[in-house]
This record gives sequence, C-alpha cells and structure tokens, in this order.
Amino acid sequence: QVQLVESGGGLVQPGGSLRLSCAASGSIFSINAMNWYRQAPGKQRELVSTITSGGTTSYADSVKGRFTISRDNAKNTVYLQMNNLKPEDTAVYYCNARATSYNSWGQGTQVTVSS
Repeated sequence: QVQLVESGGGLVQPGGSLRLSCAASGSIFSINAMNWYRQAPGKQRELVSTITSGGTTSYADSVKGRFTISRDNAKNTVYLQMNNLKPEDTAVYYCNARATSYNSWGQGTQVTVSS
C-alpha cells in the first residue's frame, strides 16, 4: 500500500488561490489513479479531480476551469491548484490513491474560503 500526506490547506478569501500537495510513499508503482476528494460539513464526500497513471485528468463540473490537478513523478507528489475559490469550496480535502488491491487515504487538509 501507499502512505499519503496532504498539505497546503488554509483560510483564503473568495477569489483567492491555494495549492494542495499530496506526497506518496510506499508501493507507488501499483497506483492506477490519484484522486482528490472533499467533504463539507453535513455533506457526503465527493470526487473533485482524478489523474490516472497515464496522465489523463478529469474534474467535477463544479470545479472545471478553476482547479488543475498535476503530478511530479520525481517527487511522488500530486498537486491540486485551486483558483478563483468560492465559499462553497470550503471542505476538508482528501488525497486518495487507488490501486487494484487497495484504496489509500490521506488524513485530510482543511480549506476554508471566507471573507
């Protein structure tokens, strides 16, 4: 399995930007896709963005055009660049690694968008 550590959350004003990082360690060769999820208070966890081992990316409709997922293979790190943040983006953001035989989660990082 892999271990995941997120960082980069914080408090930002509407319209601002943040970049989340997810550092992976362990059996990273087995990962099929890396995902960012988020969970707002009282809501279900939702998939925000995916990057596959082949580099294909996808986004939830609510973040298309504002968020960008990327990776640095040399650093075993996946990023989520979040621009033009809105109050409704406030949530705990979780990094997820999906492989054939397991599904690993990070501890989460809080993102709060408020004036």
